[in-house]
Amino acid sequence: MDIKIYILSSGKYSSRIVNNMAKMGFAENMVGIHEVDEDLPEFIDNVEEHIPQNLPEADLILAMGLFGDINMIIPAVTEKTGAKSIIVPIYHPKQIPLGLQKEIEEEVEGKTIIFPKPFCTLKPVDDPYIDAFAKVFGKPELEIQSNGIIKKINVKRGAPCGSTWFVAEKLESTPVDGAEMEAGSRYHNYPCLASMSVDNQIGDTLLHIAGYKIKEAVKMELGFAAKSAVVNDDICQGGESCGHECRDTCPTVKIGDNTIIIKENGKAEVNPETCGNCGICIQKCPSGAIEIEDRVKIREKSINNIKS
Repeated sequence: MDIKIYILSSGKYSSRIVNNMAKMGFAENMVGIHEVDEDLPEFIDNVEEHIPQNLPEADLILAMGLFGDINMIIPAVTEKTGAKSIIVPIYHPKQIPLGLQKEIEEEVEGKTIIFPKPFCTLKPVDDPYIDAFAKVFGKPELEIQSNGIIKKINVKRGAPCGSTWFVAEKLESTPVDGAEMEAGSRYHNYPCLASMSVDNQIGDTLLHIAGYKIKEAVKMELGFAAKSAVVNDDICQGGESCGHECRDTCPTVKIGDNTIIIKENGKAEVNPETCGNCGICIQKCPSGAIEIEDRVKIREKSINNIKS
């Protein structure tokens, strides 16, 4: 799809994304970039004076790195460009409070707007412009060829900041048994620009969430999690006796993943595909039914593997 993207950009977070978009062939899709001063106060009396002028026609607005009230220029920019879709990635827990998000949503009623937290959790949402972007950028997805050693990695979809391509290159020649943990280590070498402050809505840091996503992409391809929380069904009480605190406090559940499933008998089960191995569920389980296990099988994986 020939998609026209207009970018509202502020600070190092968005600069890295813009540079990676250009590197990945999206330079011609960027019809304009407006740099917003990153030193603006969080609360602004007159937001209108910051609205950029002479805006081009666009399909998709990317508003990246804007902090606080300045995000209220998004509705005006959307209207003036004729854009139908908006992505506002969140990299810091205080960047766009829920009340401000709702205010922006009300102002752009009739448009599709999403707030991925962080940007590398973005997935298709049945919107033509967002989904065209999400074919290349968002929640990491890999194709791995291996024979005990990783031979080749193809990035099908990568984090907008470019970290997925960086990690993929570094993982080649790595033994598959250590690939997931090595991916997490290499990801921190990039390094991620998401915040290390705990997001109270999620119960974890956005930097950790981003790290879970690259490790998830690796284990989805290899068919096993190097480490995952596992529920002992004999010990799990389930139901009213525990209130399912494991599910309600799981950070990846709070970002929309189906990490902790409540079975028909009321007992919990952890999905190793999306388990971030954060240990929060272990701390919260009142019956001590959860522990971390090594090499937890996800599913059979043979299609992309090659023989030596």
